[in-house]
Amino acid sequence: MEPNDTMPGAPIEPPAEAPVPGRARPRGRTALLIAAAALLGISGGTAVGYGIQAERPPTPLPALSQAELAYPAKALPADKVPAPLPASQDHRVRTDGDLRKLIIDPPAGWSEDKDADWLDDGWMTVGGLARGYEDQAGMFEYFLESDIRRIAGAAWKKGEHREATITLTQFSSGPGAMAADYADGQRSYMADDAYAGNGGDLVEGSSEGRYYLYDVDREPGYLPSYQARAVVHRGDIMIEINLFDSRPISKKDIRTLAERQLERV
Repeated sequence: MEPNDTMPGAPIEPPAEAPVPGRARPRGRTALLIAAAALLGISGGTAVGYGIQAERPPTPLPALSQAELAYPAKALPADKVPAPLPASQDHRVRTDGDLRKLIIDPPAGWSEDKDADWLDDGWMTVGGLARGYEDQAGMFEYFLESDIRRIAGAAWKKGEHREATITLTQFSSGPGAMAADYADGQRSYMADDAYAGNGGDLVEGSSEGRYYLYDVDREPGYLPSYQARAVVHRGDIMIEINLFDSRPISKKDIRTLAERQLERV
C-alpha cells in the first residue's frame, strides 16, 4: 500500500530524493488513517458510564423463569435435512482457505512488481501495516485489539509509471464487525483536501464501499502524480486498491478493479 500525504495519524512519508526533471516521485505505502480521537472518546464515555453505574444502588433482578425450549422431538429424516451450501455460495469456505488466492489476477498488460518489498510471498505482516502510520505503536495496538487475522497483498506494474496495489485485511469473525469498522475509518477522511477531496463513488455490489480519484499532484522537477483508491469490505475482509501513474487515471480503471475484487471475495 502506498501513501502520498503526511498528517497526524497518517503514515510517515519517506524522505524524497532531490528533484530530477521528468522523474516520477518516490512513494511509500498508501496513506491510512483511523479516527483515533473518536475511539478515545468512546472509551472515555464508557469509563464515565461505569463510574456512574457503580455509585447507584443495586437493582433486584426479576424472578428467573424459562419457557420450555422448543426443540424438535426427533431429528429430521436424512432426506429432509437441508443440503449444505455449495462452496461457491459459502463465504466461510472461500475465506478460510488461502487468502492470497482470493486476489484477482492482473489484467492484461500488467505484471507482478517484484520490487514491492512490503510483501513476502504474497503476505504482509501486521507490523508492516502498522509501520505505514505515524503512530506506529498505536496502530499496531489497534490492529491487535481488533483481532486482525492476516493480510494478503499483491503489487503490479504496467508500462513505465503505472502501479497498482491490492490488500485484503482479514479479521476474525465476531460481533465487532472490525472489517467494516476499519473500512469506515479509511473512508472517513477521504473527502479532506489533503486526500481525495471528494466523497467518491459507490462500488457496485457493496453497501458502503467507495472508489476515489485524487486531484493531480504537481511538483516542480517531477512528473505529475495521479492516484485512485478503492475501500470496501465484505464479511470479515477489508479490501483496499490503489492505482498510481504519471498520466491520468479514469474512474473506469479503479471501478473495474474494485468490482472484480469484491465479486471474487
